[in-house]
Amino acid sequence: MENLDLSVLRTLLDWRLSGRRAVLVTVVRTWGSAPRPVGSIMALSEDGQVVGSVSGGCIEDDLIHRFTPACLPEQSTCHDRHAIPHGPPQRVTYGVDADEAHRFGLPCGGTLDLVLEFDPDAAVLQALVQRLACGEMVQRVLSMADGSAQLHPAQAGDGLCLNEQSLRNTFGPEYRMLLIGAGQLTEYLATMAVFSGFAVTVCDPREEYRRAWSVPNVRLETGMPDDVVRAFMPDRRCCVIALTHDPKLDDLALLEALTSEAFYVGAIGSRRNNDARRERMKTHFDLNDETLSKLRGPIGLYIGSKTPPEIAVSVMAEILAVKNGVRLPRSMVVAAAKDHLVTKRHSLVELGSIVTDPAPPHDRSRLDGESCCPSLEPDPRCHFWGTGYA
Repeated sequence: MENLDLSVLRTLLDWRLSGRRAVLVTVVRTWGSAPRPVGSIMALSEDGQVVGSVSGGCIEDDLIHRFTPACLPEQSTCHDRHAIPHGPPQRVTYGVDADEAHRFGLPCGGTLDLVLEFDPDAAVLQALVQRLACGEMVQRVLSMADGSAQLHPAQAGDGLCLNEQSLRNTFGPEYRMLLIGAGQLTEYLATMAVFSGFAVTVCDPREEYRRAWSVPNVRLETGMPDDVVRAFMPDRRCCVIALTHDPKLDDLALLEALTSEAFYVGAIGSRRNNDARRERMKTHFDLNDETLSKLRGPIGLYIGSKTPPEIAVSVMAEILAVKNGVRLPRSMVVAAAKDHLVTKRHSLVELGSIVTDPAPPHDRSRLDGESCCPSLEPDPRCHFWGTGYA
């Protein structure tokens, strides 16, 4: 699965190249809660096919009803009134009052402002898709007067801009993920990354691991990790995660990735192993503290995960949070949460309490200082915290 915007644009391009009429819909403004952020796009063909989304589905249904005859009976005489119009782009607003917001399934207080563009030019769409596929960031400038469009180079941070003359929307290339190691955890993480819109590459020079690889839509590299990272050329839309537990492989990849522009560089492993890795890189490879500050580990958010699928959820959640610019509380980071658990466990042991599952600092409801077991006698089912990763 590719970047959602690119998927919408490719499908829209196919429709236009085949001569089908279509509407490109862009979210240009929201008030209150909204299902999709500003800049989101969807495309609607003349026969009622939809790709992408601007809401939870109700607005899409209304657009289908307004601009295609697909939902009408064959004997209906209203087809012309439900056809895609010709002319310049239109601006429409949904959810202007509570009744309409409820009717279209918008969250409480939500209002959505859309620009509808009819029959986008196929040549400009084709150029846009090609440039995005080559890794460029592109700004598409739509004339609100006549619907013509032009493409310009864009920079990260260029947001959507709408005025009476034009709509400027920035499209970026796919986010990319490079995973070192083709083990079971990698299979789950790669699967989640693919359906999250990442282009995923897996590197593993070990034939015995590659032989069992079965995840589709993932590129598999057989070279040594440092060579693969250099060829990958990580940029600000890339992340590199080492998952082999083998320093001979993980360290090679990390040494290259830490000097790149990758937005996320991390490695699996316990707190002790990650501390040893940092010390090894400082002592033997002369990496300074500033460079090592980019290295994340133990990776993932604390959710008490134990199994490979659960660990993959934890890691993917952290990657998406960093990608989306979310500042996470320290208590959600695995190392900080587990340090707290150890401290709390020792405190409870000193008080004579038995611990079943001490909570991290962001879940105070289960830390009341009392025994977790109702009986005063030790219960063999109670246990101290185990050794999961996240």
